[in-house]
Amino acid sequence: MKPIHPFQVLFVLLSLSIFPYGLHAQSDINAIDKILSEKYIEAEPGATALVYRKGDVIFRKGFGLANLELNVPMRPENVFEIGSITKQFTAVAILMLEEQGKLSITDEITKFIPDYPTHGKSISIHHLLNHTSGIKSYTSIPSFRENARVDMSPTELMDVFKNEPMDFEPGAQFLYNNSGYILLGHIIEVVTEDTYENFIQKNIFEPLGMENSYYGSHKRIIDNRAYGYQKDGDTFVNADYLSMTLPYAAGSLMSTIDDLLKWQLALNNYKLISKESYEKAINGSTLNNGDEIGYGYGLRKGTTQGTKSISHGGGIFGYTTMGVYLPEEDIFVSILSNCNCNSPSDVAVKIAAIAMGKPFPSIQDAITLNETEMSRWTGSYEFPSGAIRYVTMKDGKIYSQRDDGQKFEIFPLAPDHFIFEDGTISYKFSMVNGKKQALFTSGEAIVGHEIDKTPPSDKVVIELPSETLNQYMGKYELQPGFIIEITVESNQIFAQATGQPKLEIFAEKEDHFFLKEVAAQLVFKRSDDKKVTGVTLLQGGQEMSGKRTD
Repeated sequence: MKPIHPFQVLFVLLSLSIFPYGLHAQSDINAIDKILSEKYIEAEPGATALVYRKGDVIFRKGFGLANLELNVPMRPENVFEIGSITKQFTAVAILMLEEQGKLSITDEITKFIPDYPTHGKSISIHHLLNHTSGIKSYTSIPSFRENARVDMSPTELMDVFKNEPMDFEPGAQFLYNNSGYILLGHIIEVVTEDTYENFIQKNIFEPLGMENSYYGSHKRIIDNRAYGYQKDGDTFVNADYLSMTLPYAAGSLMSTIDDLLKWQLALNNYKLISKESYEKAINGSTLNNGDEIGYGYGLRKGTTQGTKSISHGGGIFGYTTMGVYLPEEDIFVSILSNCNCNSPSDVAVKIAAIAMGKPFPSIQDAITLNETEMSRWTGSYEFPSGAIRYVTMKDGKIYSQRDDGQKFEIFPLAPDHFIFEDGTISYKFSMVNGKKQALFTSGEAIVGHEIDKTPPSDKVVIELPSETLNQYMGKYELQPGFIIEITVESNQIFAQATGQPKLEIFAEKEDHFFLKEVAAQLVFKRSDDKKVTGVTLLQGGQEMSGKRTD
């Protein structure tokens, strides 16, 4: 389902193909192993990882533990809930049905769900596939958090969100949306007169020999299941229960790194859908105004070290997952983790770059520039989405700041090339027609143009008395399994989200706080009797509210 920390190697057999790549390949394997060993450490929840390159599996290994209580080491054969990687299976199922003449992606959803309230809007299957429908995502509706343990049929699940107001006109914006994929699953059932689970099993898993892939179940005995965990403060606990009827066609599937390779190879070789259909899925899409978005149908296009990439990740209670394919290099990386506390997304991209022979730079590669060179590219840059990034300089260091968010130091690799600390995000500056231009690369490359706008002033921190700070202490549930805990220590106040480190928050005024490490704000809500009853997290242009639970 959606969208989201450190682990190292215990001991598991390394299963590798014998391949003729020599010392360079061994160096790559050592570098990959080092990254994963530092990320997924022994005696903690871990991960499985597979790297495929040009016909050979060059890396296949498990890290950490599959079961903490029984001290079971992770093995490459372990089965994980894959979360939103499910969406590419759902999207391909829709494209299979289109090729069979049973539907068209241009069909309006009311052709298959006649009583669905579209609020007078024209919503097509295409809008569901690429997250541009404007339908409210059910995972963002506060009332849904109370139903995480409740089994629901697809129509009961649709009842949760179908009467919510639209977020925007269909096709006007991109906003990641789980509700759209619930509707797609239901359309598959209407068209095939079968369940989504059966359709995926009979038409994808069985033909491809994906023998260790399933529709998720807590009841069924699943061989080699990796158990899911989350963090509670500094300790690990079993992941909160989530009925697998709820993620449904948006995030219900389970699989292994080996089966996901079978899946990727089937897509590459057009075993399930034609080249034309696959191109629609992987090449992004456009909004009503012609602006291009990187999301196609269940897959997102981008770049990794200048090479085209196709990827999707997943996050669900107790698990985080990532798959990256580089078609021009024929490289596939799959990482599945059994904690929602340690996303493999950045690591998968770094490993893909290593396998390609173009590893990302690190800040150890940074060079020294003089003050004139450092300040040359300072300014404000507007990007196609409307976001503004400010490049500023202070005390001999250069920083990047999006909108009014957190400032991050960037490091020069060349006079016109700067990277962020983890090396996977970068700026490449240039002059075009006398104006500064910034190529910003983070998965996909986007161009920002210099504008005349003053960077926002640094936020002013105020001190609140300890008795006021103590009023905020407690736990606030923003989504099922996603809790922010507020604590106070020595007149400092901290926020800790599920699976995240504890971060200090700073008051701008009473009930209004911001974080320095990330671009986010917390606004607390009070009842009529002035008691703190809830909080709203403002981050990335979105709002997520939750009630106090303690």
